Amino acid sequence: MTDSAPPRRPRVRAPELIGKGGWLNTGEREYTLSDLRGRIVVLDFWTFCCINCLHVLDELRELEHRHPDTVVVIGVHSPKFAHEAEHGAVVDAVERYGVAHPVLDDPELATWKQYAVRAWPTLVVIDPEGYVVAQHAGEGHVHAIERLVTELEAEHGAKGTLRRGDGPYVPPEPEPTVLRFPGKALLLPSGSLLVSDTTRHQLVELAADGETVVRRIGQGGRGLTDGPEDRARFQEPQGLALLPDGTVVVADTVNHALRRFDPETGRTTTLAGTGHQWMQGATATSGPAREVDLSSPWDVAWWQGRVWIAMAGVHQLWTYDPEDGTVAVAAGTTNEGLVDGPAAEAWFAQPSGLAATADRLWLADSETSALRWVDPDGAVHTAVGTGLFDFGHRDGAAGQALFQHPLGVTALPDGSVAVADTYNHALRRFDPATGEVTTLATDLREPSDAVLVGEDIVVVESARHRLTRLRLPDETVRAEPVAHRTRRAATEVAPGRLRLDIVFQAPQGQKLDTRYGPSTRLLVSSTPPELLLKGEGAGTDLSRELELDAAVREGVLHISAMAASCDDDPAGGTSQSKTGGEYPACHVHQQDWGVPVRLTEGATDRLPLVLAGLDEQESGPQTP
Repeated sequence: MTDSAPPRRPRVRAPELIGKGGWLNTGEREYTLSDLRGRIVVLDFWTFCCINCLHVLDELRELEHRHPDTVVVIGVHSPKFAHEAEHGAVVDAVERYGVAHPVLDDPELATWKQYAVRAWPTLVVIDPEGYVVAQHAGEGHVHAIERLVTELEAEHGAKGTLRRGDGPYVPPEPEPTVLRFPGKALLLPSGSLLVSDTTRHQLVELAADGETVVRRIGQGGRGLTDGPEDRARFQEPQGLALLPDGTVVVADTVNHALRRFDPETGRTTTLAGTGHQWMQGATATSGPAREVDLSSPWDVAWWQGRVWIAMAGVHQLWTYDPEDGTVAVAAGTTNEGLVDGPAAEAWFAQPSGLAATADRLWLADSETSALRWVDPDGAVHTAVGTGLFDFGHRDGAAGQALFQHPLGVTALPDGSVAVADTYNHALRRFDPATGEVTTLATDLREPSDAVLVGEDIVVVESARHRLTRLRLPDETVRAEPVAHRTRRAATEVAPGRLRLDIVFQAPQGQKLDTRYGPSTRLLVSSTPPELLLKGEGAGTDLSRELELDAAVREGVLHISAMAASCDDDPAGGTSQSKTGGEYPACHVHQQDWGVPVRLTEGATDRLPLVLAGLDEQESGPQTP
């Protein structure tokens, strides 16, 4: 018996789990919610292109480790890009990112629609009796979910409705390949090739043939450890760049760090990052490199005397200055989208590939399927791409050409650039002199980078676990044009006034953190800008009245919300500061939504977006 009654929560019967692609990581067994009755189920709606989804996978590992016999995490893969709807690509992604729980492949977004999900990632908690008790959009919520899990364990343990035991996860058999989902490659002065062997958490030096292993750097397990090549540890390393002194800087992505590898001594040291993820409003954006948090650095390049960092996790470019050992934001606002202009005003969307020339820093902006560049004055320009929701494989003039989630870019000797057009399985070329996009090669499998080696170009075929050497062709490949839009259905809303409500309920035992001013922030914009007649801009209220122009029938609302909460009783939960003092445990909850809308007479005049909690106005009948 408990001393007090459990808290009353809104409860809605959880819809069934449906996915045409079937189940992964279950030994081919299919599951229903009734099979999981008695367990606390956490549904993770994710898609493998999404950096925030990858952050949540990392957060969930700790929850799964601490509650192995009561919590079952089910990944519900809900694709954005056409490539992500291919079952084989989902199988690859589950292995690539070390997903150690069952995954339901839902290519038609059937379960996504049943749960009224509107953002990647979204976490839904189902209690042991099969009722939805919480929903969270974005990352940074696992601390709140763990509190809820602890309460549910006590409540349902007392009621006799909690069933403990082994979970349904069945790991796949490992494959004996030399590389496993390699990310990036670099030509070393010795003529050998250094490759980030991402899924095995190592660097691998290959001989000039691109096949023979010279040495492996790193123990092969997840970790952040400096030292000689047999002692160092990485965590899903990606980008590589050669520094003027002959050492290599490594984007150690999941460690949120920059590392330096010295090919001469074989030692790895840490250049930048604390090992913790940078969070909006919670940590510094510049300062001594070892004291500033980073967020999923995906690629690096040496340009203008500094290391430029594609900081995919916060949609920005940062720099590391080796002269004074500092890092700083160089471009981007942290808002996700495609906006050109001065560095401080530009928007990016998961920049994932960098290549430097004398007068341009080229970047593959993956979520906008765009090729962009920065000039020496810091201004940001777009060569190819229109935004978050248009993608495909189309050659021709840059203004109408399409990529699909490119991850790499390589400068070519003639001034053009090659683009690793990842989800199109192609190598593309953009020529700034003519403004034309062409296709150099197809039938590559998720190419993520390419490096020039003499007259050849060596492509990292990530999903074929190999490097592929191609002769730079004199003639281009003819590719049939294909255009796509996001697989998400547009939300029908009424023209005119629209009430936007961000639903946020502080986790049990926490309250909004108002010690330093407003604890919430809301930023709203639209594509096209003409869609919004009223309501654009930043504010601190999580509800806002918008006015939509009836003459603009379709568009996208870009919405960014943030809320900070701290423990209600500092004595009940404290964290240790870097200076040794205690302070209340505080958390930042943040999510960016891109909501496609279609203006329809008679449709709803309210748009609720759940940041944390449940929207009680839409949750239907509540069950005591």
